[in-house]
This record gives sequence, C-alpha cells and structure tokens, in this order.
Amino acid sequence: MQASRARLFKEYKEVQREKVADPDIQLACDDTNIFKWTALIKGPSETPFEGGVFQLVFSVPEQYPLQPPQVRFLTKIFHPNVHFKTGEICLDILKNAWSPAWTLQSVCRAIIALMAHPEPDSPLNCDSGNLLRSGDVRGYQSMAKMYTRLAASPKKR
Repeated sequence: MQASRARLFKEYKEVQREKVADPDIQLACDDTNIFKWTALIKGPSETPFEGGVFQLVFSVPEQYPLQPPQVRFLTKIFHPNVHFKTGEICLDILKNAWSPAWTLQSVCRAIIALMAHPEPDSPLNCDSGNLLRSGDVRGYQSMAKMYTRLAASPKKR
C-alpha cells in the first residue's frame, strides 16, 4: 500500500505541473483520500460530445499501479462503450490490457480517444451500439449530441 501511495503522490505532483499542458483534462485528488480522484474531461472536437464537459470518478485500488483503477462516468453519456445507468466504461486498459505504465492522466486521454472512436462490437449500451452497427451514424450522433447538451453542457446563467 505504501508503494501505491507514493505512486499516487507522484502522479498528483505531475498533474499539478501539467494543468496548463493538457487543457482537456482536469484531474483532482480527494482532499482526504489519495485513492479517490475525479476528472473533468472535455468532449473531443468533431464528435457529438464536442462542447461537453464530462465528469469521471476514479476509485484506485491499494494494489495500484499493478491493478487498474475503477473509472466511471458520473455525467450521463450516450456511447456504446459506456453503461448508460452506471457510467461503467468498457475499455481494455481498464481490464485485461492494463499496464503499470499507465497513469490516471493517460487513462483520461484513453477515455477521450474512446469517445472519439467508439467500439460498437463490445457495447455496454446496446441501443447506441446497435445504431452504429446498423450504419445509422446520423441517429447515433443525434442521440449523443442531445445527451451532451442535456447532461454535459455548462449551464447558462
């Protein structure tokens, strides 16, 4: 557990330095628990998620970095690889393709890449996956844009 704490403190320091370097990701550690993190990620440009800001929550195991963090969307998102109700993410690096070389920041980058390039053949959201598999890209993009506007767009005051 001591090794995982040291690694997370190192990542925390790197995140503080990289805040300006990566404006699409705001990663923050819980004030009282180094194993709990949140992130705000910007929807990738030229996707139905563009303009949205999506919140992720990380639960980091004590065996980190030997085991991957559990990550899920708190913001509702219409995407084939994200469970609509729970926010669970189907991404190989969070399961069997995990490597200790990955950091929480690089996991955020991988999730942004997944948002831009969905994998409809391993869906957690079957409705979304079925639209893409049947070739209805327009229908998928329309639903994804609608949910981005409803759930992930900054509120106007």
